[in-house]
This record gives sequence, C-alpha cells and structure tokens, in this order.
Amino acid sequence: VVKEIAARGGEAFAFRADVSDPKDAESLVEEVVHRWGRLDILVNNAGITKEYPLVGMEKEEWDSVLAVNLSGVFHMCRAAGKHMFMQKRGKIINLSSMTARMGARGQAGYAASKGGVEALTRALAVEFSHKGIQVNAVAPGVIETDMTEGLLRRAGPRLLEQIPLKRFGRPEDVAGVVVFLASSAADYITGQVIGIDGGFGLCQ
Repeated sequence: VVKEIAARGGEAFAFRADVSDPKDAESLVEEVVHRWGRLDILVNNAGITKEYPLVGMEKEEWDSVLAVNLSGVFHMCRAAGKHMFMQKRGKIINLSSMTARMGARGQAGYAASKGGVEALTRALAVEFSHKGIQVNAVAPGVIETDMTEGLLRRAGPRLLEQIPLKRFGRPEDVAGVVVFLASSAADYITGQVIGIDGGFGLCQ
C-alpha cells in the first residue's frame, strides 16, 4: 500500500502496532503527529474473528476478539482524540459489521464487539462534537476478503440469493464510503452507521 501511494505521488509510512495495547496505540498516534505535525483522520480498521459456538468458547478467545475489535477502537479514539481536541477538528471512522445487527452462528464475540463499536461511535459523536470532530461508522455486509474466504466457500450461493444487488461486496466498496466520510462532503454527518451490504440487511 505504501508503495502504491508513493507511486501516485503521495506520502505514506507504515507503522506496526497492537491496538489492543493502550501503550502501542498512544505510541502510534504520537509517531504520526511527530512525523506529520497533526492528525486529521482516524480509520479504525483493525479486526479479528474467531468462530466458535458460545458454549464451546473459552474466555481467552472471547477476550481476544473484544480486545482488538472494541478495546482497540477505544484505545485509538482516546489517543487520537487528545490531538484532535487541540486542533478543534478531525474525522473518526470506525469499522463495524452487519453482524452487529443481524447476528450469526459462531460469531457471538465478533457480533458483540461490533455492536459495541456502533454504540461507542454514537457516544463519541456526542462527546466529541463540541470540538468539531465527526465520528461515524460503516457496517459492511458480505465483502470478499481473506477473513470471509471460508464463509463464502461454505455458504456463498445461499448468501448471494439474499443480496438484492446479486454480488458480494469488494474492498473498494467499503473504501469509497470511508473516503466520503473522511471528506468535507461529510462535514455535517456524525453519529451514523452506514450499511454497505448490497441490500442484504433489507431481506433479513
């Protein structure tokens, strides 16, 4: 990604961090501000899933999903918010999932974490508004990624029948909405969760 951005004349740098670790989150934000002088946009895109029925799930597995998917968003929003407050502006876009609203077998931890992300998004939209910061989320449906490869292999045809647009989403479908929310065109939008699911949620 860094090479692609550089090839198009942009400036980019890759950082390694564990968002479930509050110290890593703080260090990541500090490094960004040190390098570029400010932080205007935060996209919380880190996420994991572990597919287990609830009665067979160990507490460690539950904790690990929430640590990245929900606590990671908290850590990054807190670290970034300190700088955005001083700037009196900023955009935060959190990645949720349609699973937060619909549920899915074997996805109790993932669904709970993403439901928490949506609630946190709305809470922070109110809390950060007086500093000129917009906080929104996107909730992708079935998107063709490495994370959904197993799901599509098992249930792809059945899922496709339930999607009005008759195709699975692509990463660029999600990226387009994130770019919109990060732009000035979305300056009057906050506290919203935008579904990107080809109409899948309408048919459930």
